[in-house]
Amino acid sequence: MDQTLYSSKIVEDQPSRTKKTRRCDGFKMFLAALSFAYISKALAGVIMKSSITQIERRFDIPSSFAGLIDGAFEIGNLLVIIFVSYFGSKLHRPKLIGIGCFIMGLGSIFTAMPHFFMEYYRYSSEDDINSLRNSTWICLANQTTSLTGASPEIVGKDCEKVSKSRMWIFVLMANMLRGIGETPIVPLGVSFIDDFATEGHSSVYLGILNTVAMIGPIIGFLMTSVFARMYVDIGYVDMRNIRITPLDARWVGAWWLSFIVSGIFSIISSIPFFFLPKIPNTSQRERKNSASLNVLKTDEGKNHMTNLVKQEKKAAVDMTGFLYSLKSILTNKLYVIFLVLTLLQISSFIGSFTYIFKFVEQQFSKSASQANFALGIITLPTMALGMFLGGYIIKRFRLTLIGIAKFALFTSSISYVFLLLNFLLICENNPYAGLTLTYDGMNSVDSHIDVPRSYCNSDCSCDQNQWEPICGKNGVTYISPCLAGCKSSSADKNLNGTVFYDCSCIRDSGFQTTNHSAHLGECQKNKCQKKYYFYITFQVVSSFFVAMGSTSFIMIVLKTVQPELKSLAMGFHSLVIRALGGILAPIYYGAFIDKTCMKWSVTSCGTRGACRVYNSTLFGTVYLGLNTSLKTPALLLYLVLIYVMKKKYERKDSKTLENDGKVTDEGNQEPLNKNGYHSVPLGTSHNETPF
Repeated sequence: MDQTLYSSKIVEDQPSRTKKTRRCDGFKMFLAALSFAYISKALAGVIMKSSITQIERRFDIPSSFAGLIDGAFEIGNLLVIIFVSYFGSKLHRPKLIGIGCFIMGLGSIFTAMPHFFMEYYRYSSEDDINSLRNSTWICLANQTTSLTGASPEIVGKDCEKVSKSRMWIFVLMANMLRGIGETPIVPLGVSFIDDFATEGHSSVYLGILNTVAMIGPIIGFLMTSVFARMYVDIGYVDMRNIRITPLDARWVGAWWLSFIVSGIFSIISSIPFFFLPKIPNTSQRERKNSASLNVLKTDEGKNHMTNLVKQEKKAAVDMTGFLYSLKSILTNKLYVIFLVLTLLQISSFIGSFTYIFKFVEQQFSKSASQANFALGIITLPTMALGMFLGGYIIKRFRLTLIGIAKFALFTSSISYVFLLLNFLLICENNPYAGLTLTYDGMNSVDSHIDVPRSYCNSDCSCDQNQWEPICGKNGVTYISPCLAGCKSSSADKNLNGTVFYDCSCIRDSGFQTTNHSAHLGECQKNKCQKKYYFYITFQVVSSFFVAMGSTSFIMIVLKTVQPELKSLAMGFHSLVIRALGGILAPIYYGAFIDKTCMKWSVTSCGTRGACRVYNSTLFGTVYLGLNTSLKTPALLLYLVLIYVMKKKYERKDSKTLENDGKVTDEGNQEPLNKNGYHSVPLGTSHNETPF
């Protein structure tokens, strides 16, 4: 009994100390739960990006369609982000985040479902090794039948099967559902941290959060690297009959396994949020006694949480207030300039990251598994370090708004320099007979379209739409054994199962030995291996500086608007980025990349499918050129942003100063509050944004 009275007296005499302890405990619980949500969000996002090539091949679609599937995530996010960001801050934010994680997990699991409803993957009309050896794909001088001589009835049935199995649309819808679930995590999570974090520690918490979130991509890249080496129908087919390897342009790994694992993890991460309170520094007993405790407080000593509660009561949740708040942020010059700037910069990041694995595969002849492993294991730890260091620098040197903008310009400029250096690493095309060279391998061609037959294969009845690449002893890749003029074949366990002999086009290419043979598979780019190591090095350094400046993006958005508009500002910023960047960037990147394709697969309906081989030089130029064309104006806008900021604060040009223990702004000696704003009465007009 005495102990109870003593505890009550402590609460009455030292309310601020008690609240601080409780706030710390509740806030740490939320931060831990949000860290798991960030991990699951990043895990699902990386899995989709690293599986784009696999999905493209499995559903036999071009890169632009694959980009549309990837952009469906942003479409789902776009549908609800504004309302979640604005109205969500008035509701129970932890529970909304938990519901979002659960829906995100369902979306990931649904993405993998088409695998169980589709027929087994067929990479060609001759899937079996034995049937390939006995096929009519080799050149026969007396051959009179067409290699594409399937009856119209069979072609019609195959085409009907394809038309009924456009399951990529289901993948698109599932990815859209995942986008809806991901919506509340970032805007509500960041605003919650900024509201209840200890004075001046928001940037550190955000840096830690983004650093911990990098665990998700690391797990994702490792997982997709392992699953990409597994055949898509593993467990259902006899792997001894699969003649293609992960280096083949037709190989499809077990992409669906990653989505199932990611979905389960997201559902598990949603559970803690349903047990967290709406406000971390209030318990049930404290809420009952809040009236008596508040009487003892003066206006100057009121807690930050109390101010937030008053603002929530005063801000009516109606459409009029929403439109008025939206007008306020759209008339804020600093916010609008930074919005356009980040749109360009993030569009470049989204577009390049979507196809970076395809870029590595095509430029350096790496498999999807190798590309995922290298980019994930090597670059992600440096990105995690960069994110943490960026948040620490902002906190350690107490950077003002102008200082944060200058820091972001510095990191973006260094990354831009290494982007330009990548142009020096573009690889030349592999020699392909019928695409980059004449069929005899002697001369280059001006265009890969309708390359005429040569005397070495003119007597062969070959299907030019068929894709069964072989690598000749002369180092030239041929589209098929028939087009290489090969007359016979035999089994060889050391060379992918089959070797083709007496290939007339290899003999007539000026190859000086008598071994005119070829084996299954494309020839590898041995000359580009050194460039590959330089590329990985440049990517590591560039990723480090990009990550270092990522915390600056969030802080600038938060510090250019009024405190009560933080959630809306974050939500509208995400809306524009997702609508014009997340949705459009993968589509137009994919459309431009499709233009560099030299050889398309042909479906049973006779329509264009997935790309088999790209013009490497043109691919690299287009890919890097798109990145440069977006990042160049972004850097120029950084200079404009800093200039406008200085004009805003031209009354004073001072460094960061201390005033009664509080940070002061460069343009005003009045003390700033914890969010970086001057103290302004609640009645201040929304158009008069305080800085």
